[in-house]
This record gives sequence, structure tokens and C-alpha cells, in this order.
Amino acid sequence: MIEIVDLLLPARCLGCGGRLPTGSGRAMVCAPCRTRLRAPPNPTCPRCQFPLGTGRAAARGACLACRGWPPVIERARCAVLLEPPADALVHGLKYGGWSALAPVMADRMARLVPVSDDPRSVVVVPMPTTRRRQRRRGYNQAELLARSLAGAIGRPLVEALERTGESRTQVSLRPAERLANVRRAFSLRGAEARRVGGAHVVLVDDVLTTGATVSAASEVLERAGTAGVSVVAFARAVPRLPLDVVG
Repeated sequence: MIEIVDLLLPARCLGCGGRLPTGSGRAMVCAPCRTRLRAPPNPTCPRCQFPLGTGRAAARGACLACRGWPPVIERARCAVLLEPPADALVHGLKYGGWSALAPVMADRMARLVPVSDDPRSVVVVPMPTTRRRQRRRGYNQAELLARSLAGAIGRPLVEALERTGESRTQVSLRPAERLANVRRAFSLRGAEARRVGGAHVVLVDDVLTTGATVSAASEVLERAGTAGVSVVAFARAVPRLPLDVVG
């Protein structure tokens, strides 16, 4: 029966649109596209993983891309660069309703998470979205990624944050505008917020660009007493900046 369905309604890769082999089930992404998913190239900033592009070893400390982040953010890691086919996967999860992509993407992210031997010391917190966007999409893509990631690394999911306003989308904004747009955009979520006190938070989002959003959220987590924040995203959007800007 499965083979007949595959013949009549062949599955298509969400990365390239090509036909998936018969019997691939819920793979959703073909093998060639999986191999084309590219991690940020070395050398990178040791804190935020921004590609420095100088050919030299990264210096210790923050680069200009993350120098303005709050100190509570210890590190940020992304599984892939936001380029084809990763951009198609992000779009499919965020706007296309392909929620089943979350485990595929979270599997890549799980390899980046620094976990301790004490299961009580690390909690996974998703970046919240607005109520309007969640109603329109039917889910929060960051929460789906965080839930899959938490299961993969065996750490608890804690929905400690909520979005307090209907701010503009960040996509078309400049870095300074992004900071202003998300200032005071997050608050702690009731009893869940107490679970981050003294814990190291793995803060999960689908895409990391300037870090304005995760910075605003991390400052709220810091007020709740978190011991530190590691940002983990599926894709890194790298603005086209001169090398001396990120040196």
C-alpha cells in the first residue's frame, strides 16, 4: 500500500523539491540536501560563532557582532548557515506548516549543546512568539525545535518566557532597529520562570541574525536568576559586513 501511495503521490524534498526515493517515509529532506547543509566556516568568533573570514585564528573574547550582547550569554551556536537548502527548511517550518521538520532540524542542533552531568543544571527554553503569529501558524516553531531538542539531549523543556507585545517582524529591520523593536518585548511566565533560577539555560530559536532578540530574552532570564545562557539556533544569518567590522 505504501509503495502505491508513493507512486501516485510521490514525496518531494522540502529543500530542493526533488522526488524522494520510494520508501523514504517521513524523511522530508533528501540525502543530497542534507549533505549541502553547511556549518559556519572557521575561523569563527569563539563566543557567537560569527565567521570572521580573516584566515586567522579567532581571538579570545567577543567580536563586534556580539560585543553588545549581555554578559549572561556565554555562547551561541548554530547548526548551519542560512543559505540553500537550509533557508527552505526554515521557511517550511516557519511559514509552510511543515511542523514535522522540527525533529530533523533539532537533530543537527543537538550536536551543539554543552550538557553537564547533572540533569538539574540545564534547562531548554524556547523563544516565544506573539499570540497572533501562533494563532496564524498553529504553533511556535521555536517551541517545536526546543521540544525535540530537549528530548534528544534528555533535559527538561521550560517555557519560561512569553511575548508581551505584537512587535514588528525583525526581517527587514537594521541592527539598531532590531534592538529597539524587541526592547521590553519579553516577560517571565508565571511559575515556569522559577525553574530557570540557578540553571544554565539553552535558549532555542530557528534563526540567529544580529542577536537582538535573544539578547532581550536573556536579560529577562538573568533577572530570574539563571546561571548563564547558551543560545542554540538551527541557522545563522550572516550579514554582508566588511571584515574589519567583525574582526
